[in-house]
Amino acid sequence: REVEILMFLSAIVMMKNRRSITVEQHIGNIFMFSKVANAILFFRLDIRMGLLYLTLCIVFLMTCKPPLYMGPEYIKYFSDKTIDEELDRDKRVTWIVEFFANWSSECQSFAPIFADLSLKYNCSGLHFGKVDVGRYTDVSTRSGVTQAGIMRRPQIDKKGRAVSWTFSEENVIREFNLNELYQKAKTQ
Repeated sequence: REVEILMFLSAIVMMKNRRSITVEQHIGNIFMFSKVANAILFFRLDIRMGLLYLTLCIVFLMTCKPPLYMGPEYIKYFSDKTIDEELDRDKRVTWIVEFFANWSSECQSFAPIFADLSLKYNCSGLHFGKVDVGRYTDVSTRSGVTQAGIMRRPQIDKKGRAVSWTFSEENVIREFNLNELYQKAKTQ
C-alpha cells in the first residue's frame, strides 16, 4: 500500500511540475506532496502520529512564509497615489508594470524573473514598475488593463476566464517585444 501511495505522489508531482518555471517551484512541489504522503502514511501507522505530524505541518505553514525576492532590480514600486502621476509624467517612456500579490506563489516565483528583465532592459525610455494589488486593491481596476496601449497577460477569454500562459523570461520577452522596445527606447 505504501508503494501505491508513493507512486501516486510521483504522478501528481510530475503533473504539477509541468507548469513550474523555476527550480524552486519544482523542489517546493516535491516537498509539499511529500508532506501529504507522509501525513497519509503516519495516519495509517497511528492516528496520533498522523495528527501530530499534521499539526506540525500546519504550525510550520503558518509561521514560516516563503522568502520574498530581495536581489538587485531597477523597479519602481507604485502606490495607489503614485502610479497615475508617474505613468503620465513622460509619454515617451514605456512602462512595463507588474500587478502582483505577495501571498501569491506564482507572483513570488516571477519576482526574480521580472527583476532580471529590469536589469537587462531598463533604460531612459523603458522602465519597470510594480503595484501590490494586495495592498492597493483599487489600482488594478482603476488602471484599466483593457484600455488601448496596455497589454495584459494572461489574457481573458470571452467567458471571463484567464487563458493559460506561463510567466517565463522567454515568454515575457517575446509577448511584450522587449528587444524591439529596448532598441526603440535607447534611440529616444
